[in-house]
Amino acid sequence: MNALSIASAGVALASERFDASARRTAAAPLDNLAEETVERIGAKIAVAANAAVIRTADDMTGALLDILA
Repeated sequence: MNALSIASAGVALASERFDASARRTAAAPLDNLAEETVERIGAKIAVAANAAVIRTADDMTGALLDILA
């Protein structure tokens, strides 16, 4: 498994979740406002977590290349 591709897919999925929630809120601002807010917060946290995985994978790849060089 490639952590970088999995995390990139996670970022894309979380971004889609955030956008979908924002569109639903824009269409009907008072319907399920609390649920949509929680959905957007969850998507934001998912993006941050996947970004951390990407940074870590990049750091690990760099360290491996330094060892092999």
